[in-house]
Amino acid sequence: MAGSETSGGSAARIPAAAAAIVDLLNSRPHATPLLPDTLDDPETAGAILHPFGQPEGVPPAPRRLDEIRALRSDLMAIIAEPNTERGWADLTEHISEVTVRHAFSAPGQVRLRPASGDPVAGGITLAVAELIAAGSWSRIRACANDLCRHVFYDTTRSRTQRWDSYETCGNRSNVAAYRARKNAAHSAD
Repeated sequence: MAGSETSGGSAARIPAAAAAIVDLLNSRPHATPLLPDTLDDPETAGAILHPFGQPEGVPPAPRRLDEIRALRSDLMAIIAEPNTERGWADLTEHISEVTVRHAFSAPGQVRLRPASGDPVAGGITLAVAELIAAGSWSRIRACANDLCRHVFYDTTRSRTQRWDSYETCGNRSNVAAYRARKNAAHSAD
């Protein structure tokens, strides 16, 4: 689950759209040992998709889950290769049936709302668009530890967080690098 992490002693705030996207992306099978696809469990899938418009207490239909899995794969491809256009093109293709409409709720306030297509896919689309518009999309990353690959929201001021957990993944990576250097030096002697 996405949560607030601390950086420099102060609690960092994770936008709700980012937390929902992180939870969606972490629902995929990943890590070693392999974690299951949590969208396979109807109750868990409903909870993960609720921030995007899935009605509470109603399990998502299999067709919707297939569409959401495709979107999730597109988003993971974008995170894995952020500077390539292919992932964005695939995402655009998968959301081509989603259209949005402006909703004016008060003077000076406007929101976009899904108008057609799958409403949950529309909710995911709007969450991604909100993060891009706020300049926060680049803070969503996959852990640099290949055995983990858990997605997290980088709360550091410098936007340089590499591991979802420094204590676990960062420490393991640093110890492995130290041992490799030590073995290389020992082999050279």
